[in-house]
Amino acid sequence: MNYMKIAVNEAREGIEKGEGGPFGAVVVRDGKVIGRGHNRVLADCDPTMHGEVAAIRDACKAEGVHSLKGAVLYTTAYPCPMCMCAAMWANIDKIVYGCTAEDTAEIGFRDEDFYSAFGSGEFPCTLVCEGREECLEVFGEYRGRIY
Repeated sequence: MNYMKIAVNEAREGIEKGEGGPFGAVVVRDGKVIGRGHNRVLADCDPTMHGEVAAIRDACKAEGVHSLKGAVLYTTAYPCPMCMCAAMWANIDKIVYGCTAEDTAEIGFRDEDFYSAFGSGEFPCTLVCEGREECLEVFGEYRGRIY
């Protein structure tokens, strides 16, 4: 089965509906598509609803799990840092992408800003640590639970 073709069709669906950019993705495990999604940033007014995130959410919900160990993510473009992190949090084993980060930049997406920020540690917003003691309390409460 051509899983990238399914991802491309997801991207086309999103474009045709005016829901977001040309980003579609599918999650496959054991030869079966378990999740799919496309960019819905415009439709959902949600800057985090990238195609990869949508597919990961769909797969986790369908499987009733929070780990997609053993799964492969097929996506129409090299994942932005947020999507790469989402794939890492989901324990996805492999990512297969179609277009490169350079291809994405050529159509006007600013992923390079994010790659630079993460590489340098210099973010465009101010980071402040406060309320640590209260937060450590809740961390302690969590540590005491077994999941």
